[in-house]
Amino acid sequence: MFHNIPAQIQECMRDLEARDAVERLGNVPKQQRLAQVPAETGKFIALLCANAPKGTVFDVGTSGGYASLWLALACIQRGDKLTTFESEAEKVLMAQKTFYEAGLAALVKIIHGDVRDHISRFPPAAFIFLDAEKDIYLDCYEQIIPNLVPGGIMVANSALSQTQQLSLYLHRAYHDPRVDATMVPLGKGLLVCRKC
Repeated sequence: MFHNIPAQIQECMRDLEARDAVERLGNVPKQQRLAQVPAETGKFIALLCANAPKGTVFDVGTSGGYASLWLALACIQRGDKLTTFESEAEKVLMAQKTFYEAGLAALVKIIHGDVRDHISRFPPAAFIFLDAEKDIYLDCYEQIIPNLVPGGIMVANSALSQTQQLSLYLHRAYHDPRVDATMVPLGKGLLVCRKC
């Protein structure tokens, strides 16, 4: 999966990585910046996704589409498509451009809107990557876990860097008998939940 990444996808990844680095060093307000994971996190979620059970694959909080590019690699391996959700119009347009330039427009569907308004309408999920506004994590969890197939995986980003803001969410996941949960200290911290 990582040894033969198509050149178009690699170029898009490099472009997004460069833009992210410039924005982090500059004075771009946090809400306007790309919100993307490091490459190691992208590889990790792609590995998990590639090995998730049969079901749909989602990315919640698309931003410029960087994590989605990694998940698209897994979807190619799985023979699946990826559905992403982004609430900010400018980022939806940027992600659409990313997917088109990467040659993934037919594989990745982006929905402009709040995942909580849509997730219950989809078939059961096999894999979900959650990297959105932290104040919606608990609501997302409560809607996503019932729609996760047995053995399905939900990964939430920023679980170590935002522990205070995510305390109710983290407590719920760790004490929920429907899932096995563990923290992975990669990037900003990933809470990995597997439905029992």
